[in-house]
Amino acid sequence: MNLIARMRHLIGQAWLGLRRHGSGDYWESRYRLGMTSGSGSMGELARFKARVLNDFVREQGVESVIEFGCGDGLQLALAEYPLYLGVDVSPTAVELCRRRFARDATKTFLWLGDPGRGTGEALPGADLALSLDVIYHLVEDEVYRRYLDELFGAARRHVIIYSSNREDLAGAAHVRHRAFLREVQTRFPEFRLVRKVDNPLPKQSFADFYVFSRVADPVGADSRRR
Repeated sequence: MNLIARMRHLIGQAWLGLRRHGSGDYWESRYRLGMTSGSGSMGELARFKARVLNDFVREQGVESVIEFGCGDGLQLALAEYPLYLGVDVSPTAVELCRRRFARDATKTFLWLGDPGRGTGEALPGADLALSLDVIYHLVEDEVYRRYLDELFGAARRHVIIYSSNREDLAGAAHVRHRAFLREVQTRFPEFRLVRKVDNPLPKQSFADFYVFSRVADPVGADSRRR
């Protein structure tokens, strides 16, 4: 089997996992098969994302970052964060990151399915909660809404999302675009969109940066979130 045929076979196996079990199993299959988080974590696009994030961390005096969907750590290698916790649904991705950053005491990683975690145990909070190229891969509605709850629930000051913001099925089994901004504004009124940074490489990525900051909790915020 030549290289192209092998890659098609591996991708097909990963898609099969998505159809049978869900988005978490799709990504675990990808990493277990030796595939990466994707082209968005490499090259010019990765450098653009790192510049935006590193500048924001410095400007805002961010001391801690939690990322929901750390993947294989390729994007993280360009980060300049004082303290970082990466979480992922894929145990293989978490193990890859632990090995890659084994000598970096400022970075820790957590598998969301770790049996050592207590049932319903809350994740640690951080100044900044990150979501990079994740939302449009959450094809199940329940998983998508739970993800937003965890993302905004962990943010003490800011949330940054890098994603598309529209409603449609992209044609790929593992992509479902979401108009998440509308839902964030409805369900998390204690956060306000303060900045949008357009991606300068639209041929490489359909996502942009959306930056949210916490404001004083408005009356009725808890009831509106339900």
